[in-house]
Amino acid sequence: MLAKRIIPCLDVRDGRVVKGINFEGLRDAGSILEQARFYNNELADELVFLDISASIESRKTTLEEVLKVSGEVFIPLTVGGGISSVERARDAFLHGADKVSVNTAAVYDPELITRIAEQFGSQAVVVAIDVKKVGEKYFVHTHSGKELTKYEAVEWAHMVQDLGAGEILLTSMDRDGTKSGYDNDILRMISTTVHIPVIASGGAGNLEHLYDGFAEGHADAALAASIFHFRQYSIREAKEYLRERGIEVRL
Repeated sequence: MLAKRIIPCLDVRDGRVVKGINFEGLRDAGSILEQARFYNNELADELVFLDISASIESRKTTLEEVLKVSGEVFIPLTVGGGISSVERARDAFLHGADKVSVNTAAVYDPELITRIAEQFGSQAVVVAIDVKKVGEKYFVHTHSGKELTKYEAVEWAHMVQDLGAGEILLTSMDRDGTKSGYDNDILRMISTTVHIPVIASGGAGNLEHLYDGFAEGHADAALAASIFHFRQYSIREAKEYLRERGIEVRL
């Protein structure tokens, strides 16, 4: 069995790391480079850099910041926000990204996933899926969660897999920043029906929530921000806790 991964996420806006609740009410969470160095030294398995306003503002990701981060970390770096073409993906790779995350652009142009995968390999393509419960169903949202789409979450997850995605980053908008735990229902629905890795995101408030994401949600990786950014827990503490409870992790 592959070891489960712990992945901190840098949501970046105006040159700073930020964190909100349900994608709103952003507050400052520190320096991009300081946080990146901290996670590199803490032996995080990977790091995600998301320029959260790039799609809303219809612009490119801040690649100068990506280049600085890539020079400071020696763990896989995923970069997202405003990746809307093969050319922008190439720019991200040239600035040090190991993977790119696509979200809004992929919903409006699904073949973008295939084009990037054909150029750089499926292992380098992460499709971020932001979901929110509408009635009894989960629907995909775009533009940092501001726009409701026609796609149900499970349907879209299978589509992106077939289009060439190598991984899914699944974020519950309802749980984001609430520290109430991952939405393990939708996580399990997707994780158990696709054959590519699924990263749980949105809602981690303690170490038990990470465990639940693996044990109940069947996630391949757990992404968290608040609990790590504000030093409630360290990556090392999280891994030791998970290992003690029988989850295989890299120490």
